[in-house]
Amino acid sequence: MRFSRITRVLILAMLVLPAPLAIAAAAPQAAETASKAILPQEFGGWQMRGSAAASANAAVADPANAAVLKEYRFTDFASATYSRDDGRTLKVRAARFTDASGAFGAYTFYLQPEMRSEDIGDQGASLGERVLFYRGSVVVDALFSQESPMAGAEMRELAGDLPTPMGSAANLPTFIEFMPRRGYVANTQKYVMGPAALASLTAPVSAGLVDFNTSAEVSLGQYNTPSGQATLMLISYPTPQLAADHLRRIDAAHQMAQPQAGISEIENSGSFFDKRSGPIVAVASGPISEGDAKSLLGMVNYEANVTWNTPTDSHDVHDLYVLILNVVILCAILGVLAVVAGVAFGGFRILMKRWFPDKVFDRPERMEFISLHLSETLVEGPSQGGNKSGNQAPHKSA
Repeated sequence: MRFSRITRVLILAMLVLPAPLAIAAAAPQAAETASKAILPQEFGGWQMRGSAAASANAAVADPANAAVLKEYRFTDFASATYSRDDGRTLKVRAARFTDASGAFGAYTFYLQPEMRSEDIGDQGASLGERVLFYRGSVVVDALFSQESPMAGAEMRELAGDLPTPMGSAANLPTFIEFMPRRGYVANTQKYVMGPAALASLTAPVSAGLVDFNTSAEVSLGQYNTPSGQATLMLISYPTPQLAADHLRRIDAAHQMAQPQAGISEIENSGSFFDKRSGPIVAVASGPISEGDAKSLLGMVNYEANVTWNTPTDSHDVHDLYVLILNVVILCAILGVLAVVAGVAFGGFRILMKRWFPDKVFDRPERMEFISLHLSETLVEGPSQGGNKSGNQAPHKSA
């Protein structure tokens, strides 16, 4: 009973103690991440003037597009002015989001087609004295007082000093990988997570038909075709069933809109073709031929990729993992203790029998055991049943 009580206490200690320890260890790390400033004091020879202005209000970051930033899960904003010894100045505005998807969406929202692509951060672009890029969950909009050939290298150093998200927060939406590359017009992709951002674009499908309440996501891009420039719109839904249902709604709305428009309006609006590939609804529109529209849609083919090692930030999954890990560790400890105890007891017994034979173990007075002393004897008697040979039958007696 004593051993049973000790075992139960040990099991409870192994299962209960790691949880508070994990929480205590994670709390300082989370606090450190939340309190870490977005912009560094210096980078690439640039020194910050004074201190950075910070705010958690999206209206401070961009008063005209605060609703858009909130759709991208905006968290906080920082701005600062940097200077160099030669008198040049640099104004930096940085917005941080919950994850990399929000930062990518905000980057595409501010990206302009006339910008030149730059190898800065995860993606970057420049136009004159302005440099726009994002890295991890942070979008940076920098404005130099004058152009410099070293601006790209300096911005890359700044990107390396920015805080980065961990785990699944660093992943981009997977469905954007199905945007075709052939014919794509540079810097025209837009990633949309809500109706406010979609309303600012010229999209072939309205926000009401997209239905963002179903956790839908949208990616748009411009494509050059032999017959003209087309808009390709991908709408990603959580399940193929939702995608099929919304595709029927989009087709029905398009069929109802055509009779209400004049012939000239339909001709000017161009083609409108759509299809579904898994959980993705693809729409091609614009002044292009039917063949080019179908060819563009034909390049969108969803393929499911199943992975077993995707990182997750779910607390339930983490708690289950800790529980299973503790059980495995406990079983290993008990197994090792059992082996050690067995070896120790067996070794002690062998040594005692070798050093003190018949004195500690296997003493004669303690080696008693029950014995029946069974034996077999012959009993002689008169012959029975005409046994002429005179042989006697054997009998067992105790």
